Amino acid sequence: MRAHERLLHYVSFGTQSNHESKTIPSTESQKVLGAALVVEMKALGIEDAFMDDKGYVYGTIPATPGKENKPVIGLIAHMDTAEDASGDNIQAKIVVYQGGDILLNEEKNILMTEKEYPSLKKYVGQHLIVTDGTTLLGADDKAGIAEIMTMAEELINNPSIEHGKIRIGFTPDEEVGRGANYFDVEGFGADFAYTVDGGELGELEYENFNAGSAKVVVHGLSIHTGSAKDAMVNASLLAMEYHNMLPVEQNPRYTQGYEGFFHLDSIKGRVEEAELHYIIRDHDAAKYDQKKQVMQDIADYLNKKYGEGTFELTIEESYRNMKEKIEPHMHLIDNARKAFAQCGVEAQTVPIRGGTDGARLSYMGLPCPNLSTGGHNFHGRFEYIPVESMDKMTETLVNIVKIYAL
Repeated sequence: MRAHERLLHYVSFGTQSNHESKTIPSTESQKVLGAALVVEMKALGIEDAFMDDKGYVYGTIPATPGKENKPVIGLIAHMDTAEDASGDNIQAKIVVYQGGDILLNEEKNILMTEKEYPSLKKYVGQHLIVTDGTTLLGADDKAGIAEIMTMAEELINNPSIEHGKIRIGFTPDEEVGRGANYFDVEGFGADFAYTVDGGELGELEYENFNAGSAKVVVHGLSIHTGSAKDAMVNASLLAMEYHNMLPVEQNPRYTQGYEGFFHLDSIKGRVEEAELHYIIRDHDAAKYDQKKQVMQDIADYLNKKYGEGTFELTIEESYRNMKEKIEPHMHLIDNARKAFAQCGVEAQTVPIRGGTDGARLSYMGLPCPNLSTGGHNFHGRFEYIPVESMDKMTETLVNIVKIYAL
């Protein structure tokens, strides 16, 4: 079975995670896919495949004879899909792309246009997996699962391919930032790993944002508007004042590459109380810490202006830039480049403007850069992935394990 055939099956499972849920995993549907993956893994010959009580799936491909002393490699992907667009009842199809716009949905006249999505121009003559324009596809990250499983099938069915021990891990809840929370690094037993969770074919990532979340609670005083003079303290207006003191140019709309930002993710408020929720991001640790200090300085200033306790700021850490944990293990990057090159793909090292399970796993003792899946436009209704990119990515994974067996 080719990787794209697996993907078309996996996307029939609705597996959106839920950031508001307190359960582990956040949605039971992820365990339904996990159980199906265990059945498939056992059918392939991965005898120890299992899913734990928290929804993590693990399995082992033993080393080929004589390669037992080679490094143990981990390959990891996540089962959940993002909340940004519907992940249920996905109507995926394959189109042979001939250039121009793609009609995704004739009934609703939904087009994926070449003007809005110029990456399409790279794939004229190729086979693209697309949706009907009403849901995401779920290639993030079911494509990664499909590529790992297809690699596993090839290794198991072709014992002439020499390799060391390979550990496979499929995680829940990556999209809500909890994918590494209960990952059993010690039990996984890998010397290092790769997440297969990136975008365009050839992406190779070992730098990500330092990330945190901030909540600003503003306390006001409500009083009838007829007698509000010099008495009312409108928390919603004060919340607006707080936000307007942040650097305008450090808004995600105006940043790219290594540039960090403050992002106002949600806001709610009345006269008596208001809340602002932010995410804070920067690749540079010093600049990230400076951003947190800016938020604290604004809160302190406004508390002096309006009275102590008017503004309450809480900042929580999310993840750190994995770069410092990968740099002592740059063979991971060098060998991935080599593996891509062996199948005619030029690797592109790009900074992740986000985070992955691999970032947190790297700080948990498992060095873990990120590899592409081949997909585009993740988290949206115009997500797509070329069949040919999935085949190349599967070949790249096979090349990696062969390189580490030398």
